Amino acid sequence: MEIIKSIAEMQKKSDSLRQQGKRIGVVPTMGYLHAGHTSLIANARDRADVVVTTIFVNPAQFGPGEDFERYPRDFEHDRSEAANAGSDMIFSPDVREMYPESFGTYVEVEDVSKILEGKFRPTHFRGVTTVVMKLLNITKPHVGVFGQKDAQQAFLIQKMVQELNLDLSVVVAPIVREPDGLAMSSRNVYLSPSERERATALYRSLALVEELIRNGERSVTTLRAAMEQRLASAQPKQVDYIAFVRPDVFQEIERIEPPSVLVALAARFGSTRLIDNVLITVPS
Repeated sequence: MEIIKSIAEMQKKSDSLRQQGKRIGVVPTMGYLHAGHTSLIANARDRADVVVTTIFVNPAQFGPGEDFERYPRDFEHDRSEAANAGSDMIFSPDVREMYPESFGTYVEVEDVSKILEGKFRPTHFRGVTTVVMKLLNITKPHVGVFGQKDAQQAFLIQKMVQELNLDLSVVVAPIVREPDGLAMSSRNVYLSPSERERATALYRSLALVEELIRNGERSVTTLRAAMEQRLASAQPKQVDYIAFVRPDVFQEIERIEPPSVLVALAARFGSTRLIDNVLITVPS
């Protein structure tokens, strides 16, 4: 397992690999790797000759009062997990390497970045798209693998790659869940035992709405009410949103129509904010 911390060194390495005809896959992460991350690495392994896992807790995507300082970090654990999953190298720069004192250039995808997560975290997606653009320019991959759990983020990255004519393919891999359905997240470690148990209501509400849609319900008002009732039984501190989205354009809809709908939600249990979603095929 090769560890690279310098941008110049990583770019030189990627140039050399490309000259050798090697296909590069990259999996951008903020570390504290779990089975969701390692599934992305395994996915990249199937698509590339060389897999680069990036580990960088990106300050630009954290708003005031968010958890940048306490975000979980364990590099030795990450190195072991990445290697076991099939990663060939880790690119792990420090903050000063990525954002020197004079830094002032940002990448922003308009419109879609302002809704749902963007409404509650106004600067978040500007930070995400900026750091992903930098990481893609540094690692120079042929394919980038991202997770479906961050569905809005994945859509924005795909849109950025397409509209800025970046020469790579973007793969969005399925959500990996705990046995009780909770979507795997590095932030799950913040949950108390009671909060952890109650947080399974996110998945249970998504499973309920999927069943209702498959059984013919098409009213967003009715479906949202059913989800709200299921969530209320778990007593979340706050539900930020429940959204029904047309996935190809990431716009909220008022009525369910074929071929598919993305149902996304965000809620807080104690001080921990969790997101989840499900992509549902809508019967004709």
